[in-house]
Amino acid sequence: MMANQNYITLGNLQVYQLSRQLSRQAWTVYKNMDWQIKKVIGDQFIRATDSIGANIAEGYGRYHYLDKIKFYYNARASHYEAIAHWLDLLFERLLIEKKDYLSILKISSELAPKLNGFISSTYNAKQNYQISNF
Repeated sequence: MMANQNYITLGNLQVYQLSRQLSRQAWTVYKNMDWQIKKVIGDQFIRATDSIGANIAEGYGRYHYLDKIKFYYNARASHYEAIAHWLDLLFERLLIEKKDYLSILKISSELAPKLNGFISSTYNAKQNYQISNF
């Protein structure tokens, strides 16, 4: 049986690759925090950040497009929580260096529109059975 050459694997999705890149950068920051900071704010930051890719993966594994979209919305909400709340708090409280803050924001600014496009593409795929590689 021939493999479907139109199928994009999870690892080849740009939106998933960016979420993993964001997680790697967040982990670099997290692992250098002292124990107290990790427990107070770091754990929530890393969980929200890692949740982005986890929700994309879970949604991608679902069959029905509405199931998929539910998880992609969760990924978008986790992204917002991680960046708009936890990352900003880390920076505001001087718990993260500016270069790390800006590096994470750069990845985030690329991920956000791709995630929105991926959600739209999934909605539209119901009609033409093709998802763009966001």
